[in-house]
Amino acid sequence: MLKRYGVLFTLFLALVWFVGCASPADTPIPPVTSDAAETAVVADPTPEPTPTLNPLPQASDGYPWWNHTVFYEIFVRSFYDSTGDGIGDLPGLIEKLDYLNDGDPTTSDDLGITGIWLMPINVSPSYHGYDVVDYYEINPEYGTKEDFRRLMEEAHKRGIRIIVDLVVNHTSTQHPWFIDARSGPDAELREWYVWEDENPGWRGPEGQPVWHRTPHGYYYAVFWDGMPDLNLENPDVTAEMHETARYWLEDMGADGFRLDAIKHLIERGPIQENTRDTHEWLQGFYTFVKEVDPDAFVVGEAWTNTQQVLRYTDGGVDAAFQFDLALAAINSINSGFATQVAREQRAIVRDFPPGQYATFLTNHDQNRIMSQFQDDVGKAKLAATWLLTSPGVPFIYYGEEIGQQGTKPDEDIRRPMQWTSDSYRVGFTDGRPWRVPYEDFETKSVALQQDDPDSLLNHYRALIHLRNQQTALRVGDWVQVDSESNRVYAYLRYTDDEVLLVVMNLGPNELDEYALTLEEGPLTAVSTPTLLFGNGDPAELTLNAAGGFENYTPFPNLPPQSSFVIQLYGPE
Repeated sequence: MLKRYGVLFTLFLALVWFVGCASPADTPIPPVTSDAAETAVVADPTPEPTPTLNPLPQASDGYPWWNHTVFYEIFVRSFYDSTGDGIGDLPGLIEKLDYLNDGDPTTSDDLGITGIWLMPINVSPSYHGYDVVDYYEINPEYGTKEDFRRLMEEAHKRGIRIIVDLVVNHTSTQHPWFIDARSGPDAELREWYVWEDENPGWRGPEGQPVWHRTPHGYYYAVFWDGMPDLNLENPDVTAEMHETARYWLEDMGADGFRLDAIKHLIERGPIQENTRDTHEWLQGFYTFVKEVDPDAFVVGEAWTNTQQVLRYTDGGVDAAFQFDLALAAINSINSGFATQVAREQRAIVRDFPPGQYATFLTNHDQNRIMSQFQDDVGKAKLAATWLLTSPGVPFIYYGEEIGQQGTKPDEDIRRPMQWTSDSYRVGFTDGRPWRVPYEDFETKSVALQQDDPDSLLNHYRALIHLRNQQTALRVGDWVQVDSESNRVYAYLRYTDDEVLLVVMNLGPNELDEYALTLEEGPLTAVSTPTLLFGNGDPAELTLNAAGGFENYTPFPNLPPQSSFVIQLYGPE
């Protein structure tokens, strides 16, 4: 096995970095002005959390720690720039930790986040980082290893765990392994990648070319020719991926991994997705990770249908992202009818281990949720309610909580976080941002929504804090509640000690005929219904003999695009 092969190529990497990692130049940047009002406010470099600190999420109630966590996906390049070079960095993220969670359980003006997923932070020639050049080094534009360790320390002080993106399917063509491999058939690392002497002729899952020519044969790369697939059937490559995982868990202190593109790991000729060999390799990797750290969280990206995703949770990952469920939720909210999301949620609750799947609205590969909702704040609030009151492990893409917009190309769904609205720098940098913000930045930012009780930001804050406080929202069972109206999506989240009723009117109009019925349920007693989220005074509830209820109307009417969380039974 070649350990830390990149270290042997230090001088080469330095050259690669200066040539290949310049800031993107494909977006016109306005000239820097001297207007002092446009200068971003830079916070204290290392904000100190308050003395009363949140504990890290822990396993409890029969569930692992990640089920007690709300994750926030961060593209470091776009989150906060501490140096003025227009590129976000790890010290900048540290400065903004108090926005996510200030460490004080008595405050509610932070977002309440208890987990962070960092998109790739390794050395890479690209802006996005998914073509890795060195698995053991931090992208110098983002900072240093010491910065990362300090980030882990400061995050943990505030009760935030951090998982890192790990790209095991492919590397950059500029990785020293591939430079050696492509040098000829007798190269020492030739078998670290997938080669053929002649083009096999078959194309990729989306019809794309996957075989790429060199003077010494064709290599396989499922995404594009700049990201050649590793040969994970080679035991030396597998050992190196194991060592990479061990390094980030033990030496760097990460709490786990988001594994990129897991359905593509090992191909069998033209069968390039979800192969048996992929599942077997992933199970071996998962076993190794758990031997290093039994508490490490492994969540996988398998962008495929729900039944294929289910297979990955059988010993391959702890959880995988639920793309079908996210699409069903978006479609239901856009249409105003609950049918799709209810059907998909019933299937997932039936088939998956309880709560062992990752829920989300959109991520860095998809048009932003607010753009999919055509800037409809009411729909965005419904989506937040759905995400943060449903089973599973919720992930929020940065900027979703303030309604940032963006449609492909990818750079435009990964624009800088809009902290302020006073200039195109959006409080992200006091220099020239690597990518200009979306055109609505003057009306949409953290600063503008911070003190508005009706803002999308405060909607997210209230729901995240509620989820953190209510065990039933984190790990409770789920059962759908029927309604007279298919505009209404309602369900119970419940444990032995608490029963919560979630009600959403997905439609654009007020409803006064929507009575709720649960023929058989978990209720053996009922307290005075208590509103935990929303507006109004819920009516008394009468139980039936089967632990359910008939024709319950908690409010005379449901306002358009409204949502409520009502405690039916629980601690007084």
